[in-house]
Amino acid sequence: MRIAVIGPTHPFKGGISQYTTELAHQLTAAGHDVALESWSHQYPARLYPGRLTVDRPELPVFPHTHRKLSWRRPDSWYACGRRVRDHDLVVLVVASPVQMPAYRGVLAGLGTGRRARVVTQCHNVLPHERGPADLRLIRGVLARVDGVMTHSNTQAELAASLTDAPVAVEQLAPLVVAPSRHRYRDPTLHRRLLFFGLVRPYKGLDVLLRALAAGPPDVSLTVAGEFWGDMASVVDDLVDELGLADRVDLRPGYVDAENVPGLFRGVDAMVLPYRSVTASVNTFLAFEHGVPVIASNIGTLPDDVQDGVDGLLAVPDDVDSLAATLCEFYAGNTALRLRSAVRRPDAEPQWNRYLKALTSFAEDAR
Repeated sequence: MRIAVIGPTHPFKGGISQYTTELAHQLTAAGHDVALESWSHQYPARLYPGRLTVDRPELPVFPHTHRKLSWRRPDSWYACGRRVRDHDLVVLVVASPVQMPAYRGVLAGLGTGRRARVVTQCHNVLPHERGPADLRLIRGVLARVDGVMTHSNTQAELAASLTDAPVAVEQLAPLVVAPSRHRYRDPTLHRRLLFFGLVRPYKGLDVLLRALAAGPPDVSLTVAGEFWGDMASVVDDLVDELGLADRVDLRPGYVDAENVPGLFRGVDAMVLPYRSVTASVNTFLAFEHGVPVIASNIGTLPDDVQDGVDGLLAVPDDVDSLAATLCEFYAGNTALRLRSAVRRPDAEPQWNRYLKALTSFAEDAR
């Protein structure tokens, strides 16, 4: 099929940009003729209080990429739709409601009698931290497409409440941007944990810090990633309040892919203490580097982490539960036992399922 994927790619950073790039590569490897339509200016910088781009590609750059979409150029939205109107499938990567006016413009360019089947790939149907206009913006696009792809049953139910279009569910396929070059079993217990990624309220770092203070007294934590808005000062204040200054190593700032492997040296587990989540590729990243995962029992995390086998699960947004889980992790030989059971992600089968689910929207129309 001729397929157009519309979403962020290099030089834009972060997981959704990475996943969009890999999706284009995977579709091409499966034999499709793929174009990647991306952004020159994704949204106003004031809406994202952090670094927007990276200098070095985090994945191989997709060769057939057009970076002509701009949030401030409605004509670029319509022109994109006209460029891809003769494709079989158009995939709109839904990353933020801010992009929905542009997607409405793309749909206008495709026209009412379009040949292409249009599918929204929703990483989140609605944001974890919602604004007053988000529901209306998302509904305005979902109501005009031919299908919706989601990554969890909960998100599928939400999407179905906003559109009459068919809704499919398929778990995110593994994506490891920073693979491990030297795979070995670390026999040392370091009594250090890792929190990695963008620090936003829904990620639950505050829950982890309070659990750390209430849990094993000699365990430390590395926090590596960008801090959203005023989160840096909020976290600093909480670390001081809890008396954790000598146990918490804060490393603010975006971590480039080349520096990611070093984060996993000398840690016993990655912790994902989310209050809410659809899916996360961080579990795959931890397993790639031989590190078990302690996560909230929410979203697709229970599908990725085998509780008591290669990680442990805790009740989301519950300090006592997470503190008890940290104590369980460091009791006896549990931490080393879980580490020994970690296996590298097997990406190919899941990507095959993911691509089949995505392309089925166009196959069904043939």
